[in-house]
Amino acid sequence: MKRRILFVPGKLPYVRGERPKVDCILCAVLRDDPRVDRLVLARDRSVFVTLNLYPYNPGHVMVVPRRHIVDPREATESERRAMALWRDRVMDALDEIYSPAGYNIGYNVGKRSGASLEHLHLHVVPRYKNEIGFLDVLSGTRVIVEEPGVSARKISGFLRKYRGGTKEKKR
Repeated sequence: MKRRILFVPGKLPYVRGERPKVDCILCAVLRDDPRVDRLVLARDRSVFVTLNLYPYNPGHVMVVPRRHIVDPREATESERRAMALWRDRVMDALDEIYSPAGYNIGYNVGKRSGASLEHLHLHVVPRYKNEIGFLDVLSGTRVIVEEPGVSARKISGFLRKYRGGTKEKKR
């Protein structure tokens, strides 16, 4: 059976390359630029944590260095430590809120890897026991069961207990 994708109207302009006219979307998110949607969950001196606007699963989070770099080898020791710390904090939050069965965690470096943003970011993608559901099997589709803003409210509430946490920004 041919796999079909459910239409997500909000992502179509992004896929077509119709992106906000900014130098870097993640730098614009950090600056709270009104031209970009942003769901920042937490910030500190080295990194910020944001929900992926086009998540693979509920709770798909990105840990992003504030400094614009494209390769993990460019990160300072301080940035590496901060990214690891916030990765662990995000996993604690996701464990508490969603109880995932596992995680995919990693970087996409370079266009051939699937990276669509040229600003280093660490993906933390929760994986769930019953991801393959009725629609996945019978109709070859994929359904995201939670709107990103809902995920942002849940996760940012948990992360606020850490120094550097912020309230969710309005979109």
